Amino acid sequence: MTSVELAPRRWQLVLAFASVYIIWGSTYLAIRFAIATIPPLLMAGVRFLIAGIILYIWSRARGAPKPERIHWRSATIVGGLLLLGGNGAVVWAEQRVPSGLTALVVAIVPVWIALMEWLRPGGRRPGWQVAGGLGLGTLGLVLLASPGDAALGARIDLIGAAVLVLATLSWAAGSMKAKHSPLPASPLLGTGMEMIMGGILLVIGGTVLGEFGDLHVSLISTKSALSMLYLILFGSLVGFTSYVWLLRVSSPTRAATYAYVNPVVAVFLGWALASEAITLRTILAAAVIVGGVVLITSARSGSPGASAPRTEMQEVLAER
Repeated sequence: MTSVELAPRRWQLVLAFASVYIIWGSTYLAIRFAIATIPPLLMAGVRFLIAGIILYIWSRARGAPKPERIHWRSATIVGGLLLLGGNGAVVWAEQRVPSGLTALVVAIVPVWIALMEWLRPGGRRPGWQVAGGLGLGTLGLVLLASPGDAALGARIDLIGAAVLVLATLSWAAGSMKAKHSPLPASPLLGTGMEMIMGGILLVIGGTVLGEFGDLHVSLISTKSALSMLYLILFGSLVGFTSYVWLLRVSSPTRAATYAYVNPVVAVFLGWALASEAITLRTILAAAVIVGGVVLITSARSGSPGASAPRTEMQEVLAER
C-alpha cells in the first residue's frame, strides 16, 4: 500500500465519494436515455463487453496472472446472475418504470443478501437491526406497488416492479455466488471477466428476444449514444475504480453508504432532467426503503465477522 493510500488527501476522498454517490446514482437516468433508441439488452451487453475488455487488458498489463478455465466458468455464472439476470432485468424494466423508482427498488438488494446469508447452511440469524431492516424494506416495496391513491400518487407499473424484484434477487444471488466462487486474486481482473461473460450473455439474450430487428443504427439519437458512452466510461470504469480505491483507504462501511445515497440522487435527477414526478408515495417509500437499507448495512458491517469480504463487495457494486 502506498503512502497516498495510507494518508489520502481530503480532496481525493471527496472526489472518490462524489464519484460513487453521484455517478452511480445517475446511471439509472443514463440507462433510461440510452434505451430510448437502443434495444435494452443489446445496449447493456455492448456496454459491459467494452468495459470488461478494457478492465481485462488493463489488469493483465499491470501484471495480473492469466486466469484459469475454472475462473472463466465462475465468471460466466456470476456474470450471468449479476448482469443478465440483475442489470439486464433492470434495463428492461426501465422501459416501464421511472429511473428514480427503479433505483428505490434496486436499493433492497442488501435485504435479499441478508436473507440469503441467514437461510444458507450455517448462516447467521439476523439480529434486531437486520430484522427491522428487512421489515422496512418489504414495507417500502408494498407501498410502491400498492393500488394508487389520490393523496399518494399513481402506483408503480406492476409488471415492471415484478421484473425489478426478480432483478434484485438475481443480483443478490450473484453476489452470494461470487463470495464462494473461485475467481482471480485481482478484483479488477475478475470483474472484467464477469463483465465480458455477462455482456456476451446479454447480447445472446437480446438476440433471442429479437432486439436486432429493433436496432436501427441510423435512428440512434445523440442522447442515447452519449448516455451509453457515459455508462461505459463513468458508470463502469470511473465509479468502480473510485470504489476500489475507497475500500483501500477508507472503510467498507463508509464505502457501502452508496446503497442509500444512490436512490436519493436517482430520484432527484429523474425529476430534474427527465420530468419524473416525485409524489408523496415516492417520498414515503424512499424514506422507508432507505431506512431499511441503513439498518441492514450498519448491522452487517458493525457486527464481528458480519461485514462482507472485499471481493464480494466489489462484485456487488462493480456493475453500476
